[in-house]
Amino acid sequence: MAWVKARLKEQSVFARANEDGSLLVEKGVVEVRYKANDGRKYQARAANLTILDPRPLPDSTCGEAEAVERGAASKGGAPAAPARAGAPPTVAPADGVIAYTDGACSGNPGPAGLGVVLLSGEQRTELSEYLGSATNNIAELTAVLRALEHAGEPGKSLVIHTDSQYSIGVLTKGWKAKANTELILKIRGALAARPGVRLVYVQGHAGVPLNERADQLARLAIETRRTQRFQDQPRRG
Repeated sequence: MAWVKARLKEQSVFARANEDGSLLVEKGVVEVRYKANDGRKYQARAANLTILDPRPLPDSTCGEAEAVERGAASKGGAPAAPARAGAPPTVAPADGVIAYTDGACSGNPGPAGLGVVLLSGEQRTELSEYLGSATNNIAELTAVLRALEHAGEPGKSLVIHTDSQYSIGVLTKGWKAKANTELILKIRGALAARPGVRLVYVQGHAGVPLNERADQLARLAIETRRTQRFQDQPRRG
């Protein structure tokens, strides 16, 4: 089997395909992924998918994933977002730091970048870092590491928001790492050196403002092939 890049509503997705690049349709629906390795897979009606590039991508483009129970296509054809207890925060508490991280790559592996948004008191710091050729998982993990490195004041609480189930799994849930072991051990060491850090999952491409901003920063790094740091930007959202 293979994957192709397709459009679902207004979003670009990976869609399950046959070796010739045609959509792999089963009972009228196609498996889709919003991100290659976030551990979540959805279904969408074949009629609602438009192939953007018919050249098939290898099966390894997207990693293992679990089906999202509420991910069956809605009336408009897009997967329904899972319920959330409350909107993710956009303001840091007085005694803490919040971070939003994301990684992206063009191809897997391919040119990769990461984005981090850090909020501490009234200060906002954004990082857009180009990583060269890497996998999506490496980009996601390195984004978490950068949040730890740039969070400052170890006495403050730190909550890192990520849309990578893989990162949370290998860093906090005891998932066995088949790759990226050196990087994972480094991040685990950084987590151990800063007690009380929490990694929180947020739904990707679901309109969470600071998650969307982290994604923009990651893609900016890929587009410009540059690493940039921005501070004290006006808060968005």
